[in-house]
Amino acid sequence: MRSFLAILAVASALCVAAPSRAAAPGTAAAATYADLVDLADEAPLTIRVKVKDQAVVPADRSPGLATGHARLYVEAQTMALLAGAAALPESLRYLVDVPLDAKGRPPKLRKQEFVLFARPVAGRPGEVQLTGPRAQLAHTPALEARLRPVLAELLAAGAPPRVTGVRDVLSSTGNLAGESETQIFLATAGGEPAALTVTRRPGMAPRWGVSWTELVDQAARAPERDTLAWYRLACALPRTLPPGAHVAADAADRARAAQDYRFAIEQLGPCARNLG
Repeated sequence: MRSFLAILAVASALCVAAPSRAAAPGTAAAATYADLVDLADEAPLTIRVKVKDQAVVPADRSPGLATGHARLYVEAQTMALLAGAAALPESLRYLVDVPLDAKGRPPKLRKQEFVLFARPVAGRPGEVQLTGPRAQLAHTPALEARLRPVLAELLAAGAPPRVTGVRDVLSSTGNLAGESETQIFLATAGGEPAALTVTRRPGMAPRWGVSWTELVDQAARAPERDTLAWYRLACALPRTLPPGAHVAADAADRARAAQDYRFAIEQLGPCARNLG
């Protein structure tokens, strides 16, 4: 382990952008699909590491440290780069906030393996910064098996974009009684097209789907749960239709649009998160 003065110098540099809220390393078994996407989507680097050594950073050099926690300066061996374009050295250094035990001592992380969701530190190739207070998860084969498909979905060409809200909604009736179609156009972070379609036919259950292209297709299908398409919708859309999204002035059309939007949201189900 490097000298304590060197540790303080590096820790002080990393603390400039340290999380304002301290938290324990995440429990991998508790992480939901949405938790994993939250972490991976925000992290330029996803890294598997094995801790070699640790040192406690003094509280007066740990801004934002929560009561009952310690900030650790960790040196770890790079085991694998799971996602990211950066070339990583064999050894990495980073900061993490951990809860103290009943005797007021930090846990011993040496020889344990973790998955880090991190970003590079400019000008310091051997150092990374965790993207948030839950961005260190205890590594297990089960966690990695769940995480790799998430990373593959995020990196795939044509991956569903980030949805930021509802842009416009238009509902109209068909030629038959009980026949209608509602189109819900979504706002996305990069302006990419995205829309929900809800169709109703006499004597049939309502049907809905999502389209990620300019063409709003009635044959669009609903996304499967715990997929990136599902996450983009279930974890981003408001529970009720914003009043300003309505295009139609007719009260019946507006009521139908609100009903169809509620139907789609109910079909998506809740976006469960355990890591906060």
